[in-house]
Amino acid sequence: MAETKSTCPYCGVGCGVIIEHDETRITGVRGDPDHPANFGRLCTKGGTLHLTMTPQVMAQRLTRPQLRREKGAARARASWDAALDHAAEKFARAIAEHGPDSVAFYISGQLMTEDYYVFNKLAKGLIGTNNVDTNSRLCMSSAVAGYKATLGADAPPCSYEDIDHADCLLIAGANTAWAHPVLFRRIEDARAARPDMKIIVVDPRRTDTAEAADLHLAILPGTDIALYNAMLHVLLWEDLVDADFIRAHTEGFESLKAIVRDYTPAMAADICGVKAEDIVTAARWFGQAPAALSLYCQGLNQSSHGTDNNAAIIHLHLATGKIGKPGCGPLSLTGQPNAMGGREVGGLANLLSAHRDMANPEHRAEVARLWGVADVPATPGLTAVELFEAVHRGEIKALWIACTNPAQSLPDLARVHEALAKCLSSWSRTSAPTPTRRPTPTCCCRPPAGARRKAR
Repeated sequence: MAETKSTCPYCGVGCGVIIEHDETRITGVRGDPDHPANFGRLCTKGGTLHLTMTPQVMAQRLTRPQLRREKGAARARASWDAALDHAAEKFARAIAEHGPDSVAFYISGQLMTEDYYVFNKLAKGLIGTNNVDTNSRLCMSSAVAGYKATLGADAPPCSYEDIDHADCLLIAGANTAWAHPVLFRRIEDARAARPDMKIIVVDPRRTDTAEAADLHLAILPGTDIALYNAMLHVLLWEDLVDADFIRAHTEGFESLKAIVRDYTPAMAADICGVKAEDIVTAARWFGQAPAALSLYCQGLNQSSHGTDNNAAIIHLHLATGKIGKPGCGPLSLTGQPNAMGGREVGGLANLLSAHRDMANPEHRAEVARLWGVADVPATPGLTAVELFEAVHRGEIKALWIACTNPAQSLPDLARVHEALAKCLSSWSRTSAPTPTRRPTPTCCCRPPAGARRKAR
Protein backbone atom coordinates (compact mmCIF):
# COMPACT_ATOMS: atom_id res chain seq x y z
CA MET A 1 0.00 0.00 0.00
CA ALA A 2 1.14 3.52 -0.78
CA GLU A 3 0.92 6.36 1.74
CA THR A 4 0.22 10.05 1.22
CA LYS A 5 0.42 12.75 3.89
CA SER A 6 -2.41 15.25 3.99
CA THR A 7 -4.56 17.29 6.39
CA CYS A 8 -7.91 16.44 7.97
CA PRO A 9 -10.60 18.65 6.35
CA TYR A 10 -12.92 18.98 9.34
CA CYS A 11 -12.26 21.36 12.25
CA GLY A 12 -9.80 24.19 12.73
CA VAL A 13 -7.09 22.11 14.42
CA GLY A 14 -5.78 20.97 11.02
CA CYS A 15 -4.53 17.54 12.09
CA GLY A 16 -1.99 15.80 9.90
CA VAL A 17 -3.12 12.46 8.48
CA ILE A 18 -1.43 9.63 6.61
CA ILE A 19 -3.68 8.20 3.91
CA GLU A 20 -3.20 4.54 3.01
CA HIS A 21 -4.19 3.69 -0.57
CA ASP A 22 -3.40 1.60 -3.62
CA GLU A 23 -3.44 4.59 -6.04
CA THR A 24 -7.15 4.03 -6.74
CA ARG A 25 -8.79 3.22 -3.38
CA ILE A 26 -8.27 4.69 0.08
CA THR A 27 -8.12 1.85 2.58
CA GLY A 28 -7.24 3.60 5.82
CA VAL A 29 -6.26 6.81 7.58
CA ARG A 30 -4.10 7.32 10.66
CA GLY A 31 -2.66 10.32 12.44
CA ASP A 32 0.70 11.70 11.35
CA PRO A 33 3.05 11.39 14.35
CA ASP A 34 5.32 14.11 12.94
CA HIS A 35 2.61 16.73 12.46
CA PRO A 36 2.90 19.60 14.98
CA ALA A 37 -0.89 20.07 15.33
CA ASN A 38 -1.75 16.55 16.51
CA PHE A 39 1.42 14.42 16.84
CA GLY A 40 -0.44 11.37 15.57
CA ARG A 41 -3.71 11.85 17.44
CA LEU A 42 -7.04 11.90 15.60
CA CYS A 43 -10.59 12.32 16.81
CA THR A 44 -13.46 10.11 15.63
CA LYS A 45 -14.09 12.20 12.53
CA GLY A 46 -10.46 12.20 11.44
CA GLY A 47 -10.01 8.52 12.23
CA THR A 48 -12.95 7.52 10.02
CA LEU A 49 -12.12 9.71 7.02
CA HIS A 50 -11.52 6.66 4.86
CA LEU A 51 -15.17 5.65 5.30
CA THR A 52 -16.14 8.71 3.24
CA MET A 53 -14.26 7.18 0.29
CA THR A 54 -15.72 3.66 0.14
CA PRO A 55 -16.81 2.29 -3.26
CA GLN A 56 -20.46 2.75 -2.26
CA VAL A 57 -19.90 6.41 -1.40
CA MET A 58 -17.67 7.03 -4.39
CA ALA A 59 -20.39 5.72 -6.71
CA GLN A 60 -22.43 8.80 -5.73
CA ARG A 61 -19.59 11.34 -5.96
CA LEU A 62 -18.56 13.49 -8.87
CA THR A 63 -15.12 12.30 -9.99
CA ARG A 64 -14.86 13.89 -13.46
CA PRO A 65 -15.87 17.28 -14.85
CA GLN A 66 -19.51 17.52 -15.87
CA LEU A 67 -20.74 20.30 -18.08
CA ARG A 68 -23.99 21.71 -19.34
CA ARG A 69 -23.77 24.46 -21.91
CA GLU A 70 -27.24 25.83 -21.20
CA LYS A 71 -29.02 26.26 -17.87
CA GLY A 72 -31.82 23.83 -18.57
CA ALA A 73 -29.71 21.15 -20.20
CA ALA A 74 -28.60 17.94 -18.53
CA ARG A 75 -24.98 17.71 -17.42
CA ALA A 76 -22.69 15.46 -19.43
CA ARG A 77 -19.14 14.28 -18.77
CA ALA A 78 -16.51 16.52 -20.33
CA SER A 79 -12.73 16.50 -20.56
CA TRP A 80 -10.70 18.73 -18.29
CA ASP A 81 -9.65 20.87 -21.24
CA ALA A 82 -13.23 21.30 -22.45
CA ALA A 83 -14.53 22.14 -18.97
CA LEU A 84 -11.80 24.66 -18.21
CA ASP A 85 -12.03 26.24 -21.67
CA HIS A 86 -15.78 26.62 -21.20
CA ALA A 87 -15.33 28.24 -17.78
CA ALA A 88 -12.68 30.61 -19.15
CA GLU A 89 -14.88 31.57 -22.09
CA LYS A 90 -17.88 32.32 -19.85
CA PHE A 91 -15.81 34.49 -17.52
CA ALA A 92 -14.06 36.26 -20.39
CA ARG A 93 -17.38 37.04 -22.05
CA ALA A 94 -18.89 38.43 -18.83
CA ILE A 95 -15.82 40.59 -18.22
CA ALA A 96 -15.77 41.88 -21.79
CA GLU A 97 -19.47 42.76 -21.78
CA HIS A 98 -20.00 43.91 -18.18
CA GLY A 99 -16.58 44.65 -16.68
CA PRO A 100 -14.38 42.88 -14.12
CA ASP A 101 -16.79 43.38 -11.23
CA SER A 102 -19.44 41.30 -13.03
CA VAL A 103 -17.64 38.11 -11.97
CA ALA A 104 -16.93 36.74 -8.50
CA PHE A 105 -15.36 33.87 -6.59
CA TYR A 106 -16.79 32.36 -3.40
CA ILE A 107 -14.17 30.14 -1.84
CA SER A 108 -13.52 28.28 1.40
CA GLY A 109 -11.36 27.57 4.42
CA GLN A 110 -11.15 24.00 3.10
CA LEU A 111 -8.75 25.14 0.36
CA MET A 112 -5.00 24.79 0.60
CA THR A 113 -3.14 28.07 1.09
CA GLU A 114 -1.68 27.81 -2.42
CA ASP A 115 -5.17 27.37 -3.93
CA TYR A 116 -6.41 30.36 -1.95
CA TYR A 117 -3.49 32.44 -3.22
CA VAL A 118 -4.04 31.52 -6.86
CA PHE A 119 -7.75 32.40 -6.66
CA ASN A 120 -6.86 35.81 -5.24
CA LYS A 121 -4.11 36.44 -7.78
CA LEU A 122 -6.47 35.44 -10.60
CA ALA A 123 -9.23 37.77 -9.42
CA LYS A 124 -7.38 40.77 -7.95
CA GLY A 125 -4.34 40.63 -10.22
CA LEU A 126 -5.39 39.24 -13.60
CA ILE A 127 -9.12 40.00 -13.82
CA GLY A 128 -9.02 43.18 -11.73
CA THR A 129 -11.85 42.61 -9.24
CA ASN A 130 -11.83 42.25 -5.48
CA ASN A 131 -14.98 40.12 -5.61
CA VAL A 132 -13.30 37.21 -3.82
CA ASP A 133 -14.84 36.22 -0.52
CA THR A 134 -15.00 33.06 1.51
CA ASN A 135 -17.15 31.13 3.93
CA SER A 136 -14.62 32.25 6.57
CA ARG A 137 -16.51 35.54 6.37
CA LEU A 138 -19.37 33.82 8.20
CA CYS A 139 -17.25 32.90 11.19
CA MET A 140 -13.84 34.61 11.21
CA SER A 141 -14.25 38.17 9.90
CA SER A 142 -14.71 39.48 13.46
CA ALA A 143 -11.37 37.95 14.44
CA VAL A 144 -9.76 39.55 11.38
CA ALA A 145 -11.10 42.99 12.30
CA GLY A 146 -10.31 42.52 15.98
CA TYR A 147 -6.67 41.66 15.35
CA LYS A 148 -6.28 44.51 12.85
CA ALA A 149 -7.89 47.05 15.19
CA THR A 150 -5.72 46.14 18.18
CA LEU A 151 -2.48 44.64 16.84
CA GLY A 152 -2.38 46.22 13.38
CA ALA A 153 -2.40 42.94 11.48
CA ASP A 154 -4.56 39.84 11.25
CA ALA A 155 -1.86 37.59 12.66
CA PRO A 156 -2.34 35.65 15.92
CA PRO A 157 0.80 36.25 18.02
CA CYS A 158 0.79 32.75 19.53
CA SER A 159 0.39 29.08 18.66
CA TYR A 160 -0.69 25.69 20.02
CA GLU A 161 2.75 25.31 21.61
CA ASP A 162 1.88 28.12 24.03
CA ILE A 163 -0.71 25.86 25.68
CA ASP A 164 2.17 23.83 27.11
CA HIS A 165 3.59 26.95 28.82
CA ALA A 166 0.45 28.75 30.03
CA ASP A 167 -0.25 29.17 33.74
CA CYS A 168 -3.75 30.50 33.09
CA LEU A 169 -5.93 29.50 30.16
CA LEU A 170 -8.98 31.64 29.34
CA ILE A 171 -11.35 29.81 26.97
CA ALA A 172 -14.15 32.05 25.72
CA GLY A 173 -17.04 31.19 23.41
CA ALA A 174 -15.44 27.88 22.47
CA ASN A 175 -16.29 24.31 23.37
CA THR A 176 -12.93 22.82 22.49
CA ALA A 177 -13.79 19.43 24.00
CA TRP A 178 -16.33 18.96 21.19
CA ALA A 179 -15.32 21.35 18.42
CA HIS A 180 -11.51 20.94 18.62
CA PRO A 181 -11.13 17.62 20.42
CA VAL A 182 -7.47 16.94 19.60
CA LEU A 183 -6.57 20.42 20.82
CA PHE A 184 -8.52 19.73 24.01
CA ARG A 185 -6.41 16.60 24.57
CA ARG A 186 -3.40 18.89 24.41
CA ILE A 187 -4.95 21.12 27.05
CA GLU A 188 -5.52 18.06 29.25
CA ASP A 189 -1.90 16.99 28.78
CA ALA A 190 -0.64 20.47 29.69
CA ARG A 191 -2.74 20.51 32.82
CA ALA A 192 -1.54 17.04 33.85
CA ALA A 193 2.06 18.17 33.42
CA ARG A 194 1.42 21.47 35.24
CA PRO A 195 -1.34 20.84 37.83
CA ASP A 196 -1.35 24.45 39.02
CA MET A 197 -2.61 25.69 35.65
CA LYS A 198 -5.91 27.54 36.04
CA ILE A 199 -8.63 27.16 33.39
CA ILE A 200 -11.37 29.77 33.08
CA VAL A 201 -14.24 29.07 30.67
CA VAL A 202 -16.62 31.82 29.57
CA ASP A 203 -19.75 30.30 28.05
CA PRO A 204 -23.48 30.66 28.74
CA ARG A 205 -23.77 26.87 28.45
CA ARG A 206 -22.36 24.23 30.76
CA THR A 207 -20.38 22.43 28.07
CA ASP A 208 -17.92 19.57 28.41
CA THR A 209 -15.18 22.21 28.28
CA ALA A 210 -16.87 24.15 31.09
CA GLU A 211 -17.05 20.96 33.17
CA ALA A 212 -13.25 20.80 33.06
CA ALA A 213 -12.79 24.43 34.15
CA ASP A 214 -11.58 25.66 37.52
CA LEU A 215 -13.93 28.61 37.04
CA HIS A 216 -16.95 28.69 34.74
CA LEU A 217 -18.40 32.11 34.02
CA ALA A 218 -21.83 31.33 32.58
CA ILE A 219 -22.50 34.86 31.39
CA LEU A 220 -25.70 35.94 29.68
CA PRO A 221 -25.39 35.82 25.88
CA GLY A 222 -24.01 39.03 24.41
CA THR A 223 -22.43 40.38 27.59
CA ASP A 224 -18.79 39.49 26.87
CA ILE A 225 -17.56 43.08 26.61
CA ALA A 226 -18.89 43.97 30.07
CA LEU A 227 -17.08 40.95 31.52
CA TYR A 228 -13.67 41.70 29.96
CA ASN A 229 -13.95 45.41 30.75
CA ALA A 230 -14.68 44.50 34.38
CA MET A 231 -11.69 42.16 34.44
CA LEU A 232 -9.53 45.02 33.14
CA HIS A 233 -11.04 47.28 35.81
CA VAL A 234 -9.86 44.82 38.49
CA LEU A 235 -6.42 44.51 36.88
CA LEU A 236 -6.04 48.29 37.03
CA TRP A 237 -7.45 48.61 40.56
CA GLU A 238 -5.15 45.90 41.94
CA ASP A 239 -2.09 47.08 39.97
CA LEU A 240 -1.82 43.88 37.94
CA VAL A 241 -1.10 45.69 34.67
CA ASP A 242 2.34 46.09 33.10
CA ALA A 243 2.89 49.85 33.01
CA ASP A 244 6.25 49.59 31.25
CA PHE A 245 4.79 47.44 28.47
CA ILE A 246 1.83 49.77 28.08
CA ARG A 247 4.11 52.82 27.72
CA ALA A 248 6.46 51.11 25.30
CA HIS A 249 4.07 49.16 23.10
CA THR A 250 0.55 50.59 23.18
CA GLU A 251 -1.37 53.70 22.22
CA GLY A 252 -4.64 55.08 23.56
CA PHE A 253 -4.54 53.26 26.88
CA GLU A 254 -5.71 56.30 28.84
CA SER A 255 -8.89 56.37 26.75
CA LEU A 256 -9.46 52.69 27.48
CA LYS A 257 -8.96 53.32 31.21
CA ALA A 258 -11.67 55.95 31.07
CA ILE A 259 -14.06 53.48 29.46
CA VAL A 260 -13.51 50.66 31.95
CA ARG A 261 -13.53 52.94 35.02
CA ASP A 262 -17.26 52.43 35.47
CA TYR A 263 -17.16 48.67 34.80
CA THR A 264 -16.91 47.59 38.42
CA PRO A 265 -17.32 43.88 39.16
CA ALA A 266 -20.69 44.66 40.75
CA MET A 267 -21.91 46.51 37.67
CA ALA A 268 -20.68 43.76 35.31
CA ALA A 269 -22.15 41.06 37.54
CA ASP A 270 -25.55 42.65 37.15
CA ILE A 271 -25.12 42.83 33.35
CA CYS A 272 -23.56 39.40 32.87
CA GLY A 273 -25.57 37.41 35.38
CA VAL A 274 -22.55 36.02 37.26
CA LYS A 275 -21.10 36.67 40.71
CA ALA A 276 -18.94 39.75 41.18
CA GLU A 277 -16.43 37.74 43.20
CA ASP A 278 -16.04 35.29 40.30
CA ILE A 279 -15.14 38.18 37.98
CA VAL A 280 -12.52 39.31 40.51
CA THR A 281 -11.15 35.77 40.74
CA ALA A 282 -10.87 35.49 36.95
CA ALA A 283 -9.04 38.82 36.73
CA ARG A 284 -6.62 37.89 39.51
CA TRP A 285 -5.82 34.50 38.02
CA PHE A 286 -5.20 36.11 34.65
CA GLY A 287 -3.18 39.02 36.03
CA GLN A 288 -1.10 37.09 38.56
CA ALA A 289 -0.23 34.23 36.20
CA PRO A 290 3.31 34.45 34.80
CA ALA A 291 1.86 33.34 31.44
CA ALA A 292 -1.78 33.69 30.33
CA LEU A 293 -3.26 32.45 27.08
CA SER A 294 -6.77 33.00 25.71
CA LEU A 295 -8.54 30.72 23.23
CA TYR A 296 -11.76 31.90 21.65
CA CYS A 297 -13.99 30.96 18.76
CA GLN A 298 -17.49 31.49 17.38
CA GLY A 299 -19.06 32.49 20.67
CA LEU A 300 -17.12 35.75 20.37
CA ASN A 301 -16.98 36.02 16.59
CA GLN A 302 -20.54 35.35 15.49
CA SER A 303 -22.07 38.44 17.01
CA SER A 304 -23.34 41.82 15.89
CA HIS A 305 -20.44 43.26 17.90
CA GLY A 306 -17.94 40.45 17.32
CA THR A 307 -15.06 42.79 16.52
CA ASP A 308 -15.52 44.56 19.88
CA ASN A 309 -15.67 41.18 21.64
CA ASN A 310 -12.31 40.27 20.12
CA ALA A 311 -10.80 43.64 20.97
CA ALA A 312 -11.96 43.46 24.60
CA ILE A 313 -10.22 40.15 25.23
CA ILE A 314 -7.06 41.29 23.41
CA HIS A 315 -6.97 44.39 25.64
CA LEU A 316 -6.40 42.11 28.64
CA HIS A 317 -3.19 40.82 27.06
CA LEU A 318 -1.96 44.26 26.05
CA ALA A 319 -2.66 45.72 29.50
CA THR A 320 -0.73 42.96 31.28
CA GLY A 321 2.04 42.52 28.72
CA LYS A 322 1.02 38.88 28.32
CA ILE A 323 1.73 38.74 24.62
CA GLY A 324 4.78 37.81 22.59
CA LYS A 325 6.07 35.53 25.34
CA PRO A 326 5.87 31.73 25.78
CA GLY A 327 2.42 30.72 27.03
CA CYS A 328 0.93 34.14 26.34
CA GLY A 329 -1.35 35.78 23.81
CA PRO A 330 -4.81 35.92 22.26
CA LEU A 331 -5.31 32.86 20.03
CA SER A 332 -8.40 32.85 17.84
CA LEU A 333 -9.50 29.30 17.00
CA THR A 334 -10.89 28.75 13.52
CA GLY A 335 -13.79 26.59 12.40
CA GLN A 336 -12.02 25.19 9.34
CA PRO A 337 -8.51 23.75 8.87
CA ASN A 338 -7.23 26.62 6.72
CA ALA A 339 -9.29 29.69 7.51
CA MET A 340 -6.11 31.41 8.76
CA GLY A 341 -4.05 30.35 5.74
CA GLY A 342 -6.63 31.89 3.45
CA ARG A 343 -6.55 35.15 5.38
CA GLU A 344 -2.76 35.27 5.13
CA VAL A 345 -2.97 35.31 1.33
CA GLY A 346 -5.81 37.84 1.12
CA GLY A 347 -8.72 35.44 1.09
CA LEU A 348 -11.38 38.04 1.89
CA ALA A 349 -12.82 40.77 -0.32
CA ASN A 350 -11.19 43.52 1.77
CA LEU A 351 -7.74 41.93 2.22
CA LEU A 352 -4.54 41.59 0.22
CA SER A 353 -1.91 38.87 0.34
CA ALA A 354 0.77 38.85 3.05
CA HIS A 355 -1.36 40.99 5.40
CA ARG A 356 -1.09 44.00 3.11
CA ASP A 357 -3.79 46.62 3.56
CA MET A 358 -6.06 47.14 0.57
CA ALA A 359 -6.67 50.76 1.61
CA ASN A 360 -2.93 51.52 1.52
CA PRO A 361 -1.74 52.65 -1.97
CA GLU A 362 1.84 51.58 -1.22
CA HIS A 363 0.69 48.10 -0.23
CA ARG A 364 -1.41 47.76 -3.38
CA ALA A 365 1.54 48.89 -5.50
CA GLU A 366 3.82 46.38 -3.77
CA VAL A 367 1.45 43.49 -4.50
CA ALA A 368 0.96 44.70 -8.08
CA ARG A 369 4.74 44.69 -8.64
CA LEU A 370 5.00 41.20 -7.22
CA TRP A 371 2.24 39.98 -9.54
CA GLY A 372 3.55 41.85 -12.55
CA VAL A 373 0.34 43.83 -13.13
CA ALA A 374 -0.32 47.54 -13.50
CA ASP A 375 -2.38 47.86 -10.35
CA VAL A 376 -4.67 46.13 -7.87
CA PRO A 377 -8.23 47.48 -7.41
CA ALA A 378 -8.60 49.81 -4.44
CA THR A 379 -12.32 49.33 -3.76
CA PRO A 380 -13.11 46.34 -1.50
CA GLY A 381 -15.11 43.61 -3.18
CA LEU A 382 -18.45 42.17 -2.21
CA THR A 383 -18.55 40.25 1.06
CA ALA A 384 -20.34 36.89 1.26
CA VAL A 385 -23.91 38.03 1.86
CA GLU A 386 -23.46 41.12 -0.34
CA LEU A 387 -22.09 38.92 -3.10
CA PHE A 388 -25.15 36.72 -3.29
CA GLU A 389 -27.43 39.75 -3.09
CA ALA A 390 -25.58 41.08 -6.15
CA VAL A 391 -26.06 37.71 -7.84
CA HIS A 392 -29.77 37.95 -7.06
CA ARG A 393 -29.94 41.44 -8.61
CA GLY A 394 -28.22 40.18 -11.75
CA GLU A 395 -25.06 42.23 -11.23
CA ILE A 396 -22.83 39.16 -10.96
CA LYS A 397 -22.92 37.32 -14.28
CA ALA A 398 -20.43 34.53 -13.57
CA LEU A 399 -19.65 32.94 -10.22
CA TRP A 400 -17.07 30.30 -9.24
CA ILE A 401 -17.83 28.44 -5.97
CA ALA A 402 -15.00 26.34 -4.51
CA CYS A 403 -15.09 23.84 -1.63
CA THR A 404 -18.23 25.18 0.02
CA ASN A 405 -21.98 24.94 -0.38
CA PRO A 406 -23.63 28.35 0.04
CA ALA A 407 -26.97 26.75 -0.89
CA GLN A 408 -26.86 25.21 2.60
CA SER A 409 -24.62 27.41 4.73
CA LEU A 410 -25.61 31.03 4.02
CA PRO A 411 -28.46 32.84 5.78
CA ASP A 412 -31.79 33.22 3.93
CA LEU A 413 -31.35 30.06 1.85
CA ALA A 414 -34.44 30.61 -0.27
CA ARG A 415 -32.97 33.85 -1.55
CA VAL A 416 -29.59 32.21 -2.18
CA HIS A 417 -31.27 29.50 -4.25
CA GLU A 418 -33.09 32.16 -6.24
CA ALA A 419 -29.83 34.02 -6.79
CA LEU A 420 -27.98 30.96 -8.05
CA ALA A 421 -30.83 30.16 -10.43
CA LYS A 422 -30.53 33.66 -11.89
CA CYS A 423 -26.77 33.61 -12.34
CA LEU A 424 -25.55 33.39 -15.94
CA SER A 425 -23.04 30.71 -14.98
CA SER A 426 -21.83 29.18 -11.75
CA TRP A 427 -19.22 26.57 -11.05
CA SER A 428 -18.77 24.27 -8.10
CA ARG A 429 -15.69 22.33 -7.12
CA THR A 430 -15.72 18.87 -5.54
CA SER A 431 -12.83 16.67 -4.53
CA ALA A 432 -11.43 13.89 -6.66
CA PRO A 433 -11.33 10.35 -5.20
CA THR A 434 -7.54 10.21 -5.00
CA PRO A 435 -5.36 11.89 -2.35
CA THR A 436 -4.32 14.55 -4.87
CA ARG A 437 -7.22 16.92 -5.43
CA ARG A 438 -7.94 18.78 -8.64
CA PRO A 439 -10.60 21.43 -9.29
CA THR A 440 -13.71 20.08 -10.96
CA PRO A 441 -15.67 22.83 -12.71
CA THR A 442 -19.29 22.08 -13.49
CA CYS A 443 -21.76 24.47 -15.04
CA CYS A 444 -24.49 24.09 -12.44
CA CYS A 445 -26.04 25.87 -9.49
CA ARG A 446 -25.59 23.14 -6.90
CA PRO A 447 -23.13 20.33 -6.26
CA PRO A 448 -24.47 16.99 -7.53
CA ALA A 449 -26.03 14.60 -5.04
CA GLY A 450 -23.47 12.97 -2.81
CA ALA A 451 -20.76 15.51 -3.66
CA ARG A 452 -21.44 18.08 -0.97
CA ARG A 453 -18.61 19.27 1.19
CA LYS A 454 -19.00 20.31 4.79
CA ALA A 455 -21.34 23.31 4.89
CA ARG A 456 -19.35 26.08 6.60
